[in-house]
Amino acid sequence: MTALAVSNATLWVVVIGLCLALLAVVRQLGVLHERIAPVGALMLAKGLKVGEIAPIIEVQDLEGRSLALGAARADQRATLLMFVSPTCPVCKALLPVLKSSLASEREWLDIILASDGETARQREFVLAHRLGGFPYVVSAPLGMAYQVSRLPFAALIDAQGVLRARGIVNSREHLESLFEAKRLGFASIQDYFEAAAQHQAA
Repeated sequence: MTALAVSNATLWVVVIGLCLALLAVVRQLGVLHERIAPVGALMLAKGLKVGEIAPIIEVQDLEGRSLALGAARADQRATLLMFVSPTCPVCKALLPVLKSSLASEREWLDIILASDGETARQREFVLAHRLGGFPYVVSAPLGMAYQVSRLPFAALIDAQGVLRARGIVNSREHLESLFEAKRLGFASIQDYFEAAAQHQAA
């Protein structure tokens, strides 16, 4: 009985020690989570600068509708230009996120998909992924105007035709960082955290 009592006491000591260690690990994870800032869309050095007037480009979507992308809008809605490609795996993975954003941000935002290449292949892409809810533009000059070198790439233009955010978008977090940057009035979410850190240091 004495040996059994000793073994039970030892076991309880081990269990309590493990619980304390687990609590310490959970606490440390919480501290790390607070210190790590969200990663926003990747900004590129070249191309249009946030805060500049966006170029006005006249295009037609696959349905033949004329669009003046970059022009000021009387309805006070913003426009997200999302550059994608049928051959881009990341673009395809991001399509459900875009569909979700089309619904969740519908009160203030229009999302327009843009690409270049053969129109027939673009139509197949639209049909295969059920993208009929988006205006879909096939225009090489549009991509050149925004100097799109990597995909998927997004540019957020406000109702006055001003570029408010842009960058390479690989995830839902990247896409939502563009919306948040516009709301906060910064070029990117990284700029916001940098400014906040400088304010705290001052």
